[in-house]
Amino acid sequence: MAARRGGFLRFIRRLALVFVLLLAAAGAYIYSIGAWNLVFPSTAHDERPPYLPGDLRSPAVLVFSKTNGFRHEEGIAAGIVTLENIGIGRGWDMFFTENGAVFNDDQLSEFAAVVFLNASGDMLSVSQEQSFQRWLENGGGWLGIHAAGDGSQQDWRWYMETLIGANFTAHILDPQFQIASVVTESFDHPAVDALPSVWNHEDEWYSFDRSPRGNGFTILATVDEDSYSPIQRLPWKETDLRMGDHPIAWSTCVGSGRALYTALGHSKKAFENPVFKTLLGNALAWLVGEPAMGC
Repeated sequence: MAARRGGFLRFIRRLALVFVLLLAAAGAYIYSIGAWNLVFPSTAHDERPPYLPGDLRSPAVLVFSKTNGFRHEEGIAAGIVTLENIGIGRGWDMFFTENGAVFNDDQLSEFAAVVFLNASGDMLSVSQEQSFQRWLENGGGWLGIHAAGDGSQQDWRWYMETLIGANFTAHILDPQFQIASVVTESFDHPAVDALPSVWNHEDEWYSFDRSPRGNGFTILATVDEDSYSPIQRLPWKETDLRMGDHPIAWSTCVGSGRALYTALGHSKKAFENPVFKTLLGNALAWLVGEPAMGC
């Protein structure tokens, strides 16, 4: 009887070990694909501001990539390289951080523009959000890239309504990344200067519950839904993500400030597209006031 009981206990221990190993493997996989904060949402807000170099040249650009939501590790890394090269080429200083405490009145005053590079989730405290809003309304420039509009910022209603203007619904899946035709609009806007009227781009295509067109937003580019498969395919269902009017880049003015959002920029390959690089460079130039054209 004792031998039988001992064998059963050894079996339970082995089963528990297998369970722990499987749990660890699942956790490692979730973390590796950037989905950790989707499973375990974080509301951690930084309290100690980062050190800013004393020799920041004007105009300086703050690139913020904090992720309390899904983390696009590859897109963030590639975006940092792309933005740094844009800054070098145009003579701008770039400061890269994931410390949300930089959003205070004193430090924000050092920057002409702020980029939310795939920043997601509940990133900032209420006081940090208010500092950013004051800075933008008083003449700052904001560029949101991809996950900056993925809907994970729903609790920040001013941000969602004023800067994004639409709610993310889903992205294509199976295949997740597809080449599609982008159609440029608003050719009088500096952000699309020298962009072709139609250009190909590979990305994870976002869909939204509505088009921001007509709600004070200037549409800069749309995606041709006939040029790719706008379907999200899951094992248990398929969802048609067609919008009809499907913007993927738009701009607006906020008080004395300027804002521009693009749904492009998920992966490394997206940032390798020279046309997308031109769009980002043009957008930042407009946001820092070069040229001085308003909305």
